Amino acid sequence: MSSSLDSRKRWLTLMVLCLGVLMIVLDTTIVNVALPSIRADLKFSETSLVWVVNAYMLTFGGFLLLGGRLGDLYGHRRLFLLGLVLFTVASLACGVAQTQMLLIVARAVQGLGGAVVSAVSLSLIMNLFTEPADRAKAMGVYGFVCAGGGSVGVLLGGLLTSTLSWHWIFLVNLPIGVAVYLLCRSLLPDARGQAEGERLDIAGALSVTASLMLAVYAVVNGNEAGWQSTQTLGLLGAAVALLAVFIGIEARVKHPLMPLGLFKLRNVAIANVLGVLWAASMFAWFFISALYMQLVLGYSPMQVGLGFLPANVIMAIFSLGLSARIVMRFGIRKSLAVGLLMAAGGLALFARAPVDGQFVADVLPGMLLLGVGAGIAFNPMLLAAMSDVSPSESGLASGIVNTAFMMGGALGLAVLASLAAAQTEGALAGGASTAAALAVGYRQAFTVGALFAAAAGVIGAVWLRTASPSAAASPSSSTTPSS
Repeated sequence: MSSSLDSRKRWLTLMVLCLGVLMIVLDTTIVNVALPSIRADLKFSETSLVWVVNAYMLTFGGFLLLGGRLGDLYGHRRLFLLGLVLFTVASLACGVAQTQMLLIVARAVQGLGGAVVSAVSLSLIMNLFTEPADRAKAMGVYGFVCAGGGSVGVLLGGLLTSTLSWHWIFLVNLPIGVAVYLLCRSLLPDARGQAEGERLDIAGALSVTASLMLAVYAVVNGNEAGWQSTQTLGLLGAAVALLAVFIGIEARVKHPLMPLGLFKLRNVAIANVLGVLWAASMFAWFFISALYMQLVLGYSPMQVGLGFLPANVIMAIFSLGLSARIVMRFGIRKSLAVGLLMAAGGLALFARAPVDGQFVADVLPGMLLLGVGAGIAFNPMLLAAMSDVSPSESGLASGIVNTAFMMGGALGLAVLASLAAAQTEGALAGGASTAAALAVGYRQAFTVGALFAAAAGVIGAVWLRTASPSAAASPSSSTTPSS
């Protein structure tokens, strides 16, 4: 693919692809600020309102792996455009929804389209940029979009909801989706799938998609149903059983959906473990700190979004230039370990979380350290997950690492939210004020999130394969395990 595009056109294509990815990333958080308005307008109950978020997470998490493999088989460009159309049309349906059912169904379709776009976009970028230096820079741009998009979503959601209406958090996707579609049709070559000739592993696809959807469903409803309830334990047990069935299928079929030998590649396996831990810690930072600023410090939704701005600016500086230079100079392992440990330090600062906290003294230091850590870590994290695989399996590797992020984030958030809720309930029972009790719970969540990030940093430093800095940013044509 890269040979048919000149340098200027490749970078323009990257910008367009990242704009499409940004639209997907924004929709994971932009809706949170508008939930009170949606509840009042469409008469949602407290119980049913959660499905505005969960319907999206369920299909997004469930179809990431399948979306990546379909891209390998039938062409990444074709699947990217299909996912983009699904997401944009579903955004229109969400924006004009006047009933609860239409909004929830449209959100589910949004998640399906978003899963496909997310799963194949990384493969497109990896195939566009094959030179080590260019690939490191391109992955830095992609990493910034993924890492900073959620914070932008909070700010944009507050702005659109307060100045227009909640409908516009979805309708704003229409011009972006149309523009990205048209530009991608003209910029991306219509290349065939690099795994063409192989059959889709239908049994494997059904079992792993069902397993992931059951797991996501159990996780996102864990707090409401209870983590030791029959529903939660039964769903998690069924998800594990289906996962075992999937592994058994993959070990026997001629053209598996997920070749098990892929996990013999050390960097692929380790990067996915790190992705789970990293996503759990990042969700702790983003969601819990947003709640801390809003419910304890009394910030408005707009102020919460502005509170994340310093971290976003720092991530932009690192992701768009410095991170690539760091990777080229020091390699994946050192860069990733340092970034994750710095992020752990930022979360440790948030673990202080005083009730009467001030932005400059109690919020800004953690934001700055987390911005630096995330800006450094995201690029080598993605490179580690993708660098050892062949082009015919790039979509699969992309789907796997995105699934690891999704499942790690969802599971991590559910666990940390449960810890925070339990601590808060205990503090309230002891006579603490609401703000003080919330702060106690958030401190617990930040502490565990810091431990997740620190564990990821140590694992990466010890077990990631050592490679020369230039090799770290380029793919290996070998599919044999690295020693």
